[in-house]
Amino acid sequence: MGSQMRLSGLISGMDTDSIISQLVSVRRTKVTKQIGNQTKLSWKQDIWKDLNKDLKALQASAQKMRFSSSYTKKTVKASDPNKVSVLAADGTTDSVQSLKVDSLAKTAYLTGGVVSRADGSDGKITALSKLSDLGITGDTSITLTDNKGNAIGEPIQLKAEDSVSSFLTKLKDKGLNASFDETNQRFFISAKQSGADYDFNFSGDSSAISKLGLTVAQEGEEITDSKATKIKGEDAVIYLNGAKFKNSNNTFNINGLTITALGKTDANEEITLTTENDTSGIYDSIKSFLKSYNNIINKLDKVYNAAVAKGYNPLTDEEKEAISEKEVEEYENKIKDSLLRGDSTVSSIINSLTSATSKGFEIGGKTMYLSNFGIGSLSYFTSADNEKHALHIDGDADDENTAGKADKLLSMIKNDPDTVVSFFTKLSNQLYNDMNKLSSSVNGMRSFGNFYEDKKMKSDYDSYTTKIADMEEKVNDYEDRLYKQYSAMEKAMAKLQSKTSALSGLFGTGN
Repeated sequence: MGSQMRLSGLISGMDTDSIISQLVSVRRTKVTKQIGNQTKLSWKQDIWKDLNKDLKALQASAQKMRFSSSYTKKTVKASDPNKVSVLAADGTTDSVQSLKVDSLAKTAYLTGGVVSRADGSDGKITALSKLSDLGITGDTSITLTDNKGNAIGEPIQLKAEDSVSSFLTKLKDKGLNASFDETNQRFFISAKQSGADYDFNFSGDSSAISKLGLTVAQEGEEITDSKATKIKGEDAVIYLNGAKFKNSNNTFNINGLTITALGKTDANEEITLTTENDTSGIYDSIKSFLKSYNNIINKLDKVYNAAVAKGYNPLTDEEKEAISEKEVEEYENKIKDSLLRGDSTVSSIINSLTSATSKGFEIGGKTMYLSNFGIGSLSYFTSADNEKHALHIDGDADDENTAGKADKLLSMIKNDPDTVVSFFTKLSNQLYNDMNKLSSSVNGMRSFGNFYEDKKMKSDYDSYTTKIADMEEKVNDYEDRLYKQYSAMEKAMAKLQSKTSALSGLFGTGN
């Protein structure tokens, strides 16, 4: 719209603003229509992005399920779960094994003796106290040693002016956990890991060690407040099928089994470990795969069979202001729900997915279908709207439609797992390959990995932006041109009126 001052029918008596507004509105309606088309395209892009996410999830599930390793799930049962916990990696060999737990791993832990002030006063030792307060009056050192008596690094240097806190820092620098309990007046020192290799002791200046409360009471010796007590770092030892295994912690990884010792077995006790197919795990994998399939196939059916929204167009800002937010949302949802009705891309995807899952595959010289495993869709009259293609497992306790039927799939997993695995790897491979074709790159139309024409939609959206801008400019030019034309008419009529008045005045003088 131009910036020049506009005259509104002062001479002609015409409502030029109203006339021009009506003339311009006819052309502006065309602009509004294009804005609405762009808005609907934007909504359609959002809908496809959500569908594409679910399609890619199904594609990823199919990719995983096409390998037999996805079905080789194992479970291990221990005859005494209170003394051992066992997990089996996928692919572990079925077996029955014997286990003895000889010892559990321990972490070296020293509880220091009670320390006191060298002067005999009642004042408590704190983190800020000096070592001289404990009676260490000169420079000395103590050595940290391992379970074999070998020194661990350089000796720990002690000085009278050192604080308790600085002594703790030196212990931590040696790789130990160390703290001082001011309430109980004791040092607490432990290894950071369990096992014999992480055991420790102190040697060197026995007087300094004693004054620090770190002199450990020997076996059989009376334990007094001034003496430290210590748990020795030890390895866990188990015997699997008679073979000895030792580890610094209680968890062992042996031939696909993760064995965690929880308690020692008695002298003549053996725990039996039974490794076998995890039928529930295989069942759950197939069930999860079908759930992913049903999720997207139902959504595709819903958008394809949506009701018509004839006569519904995106609201303008003025129209939105005239109704409530809830009414705007309901109105727009009516349009959004119908945008993919009868869409050819949706139809192609539905046909591809249902074709793959209805195919038969040769297993052991026999052509088998999903129905052979008790899996299929419900009848037309019993299935819910837009769920005609959903697949159900007979006997699935979570499916109210088929829970009462015999669970053929579970029975086959238990009795003939190889047939189940062979069939579903072939079906998944078929579905995966078909979905790869649907999501392949198409120059100018579709990006790799997308199931819809994302490139074309973006191009169309950008075209709308350019087209709307051009149309807006033309409408504004048209409006300015009309105002100029009406302004010229007003000026011409003003001149004519002026001349008429002059003539009238001239003739009037002659009378």
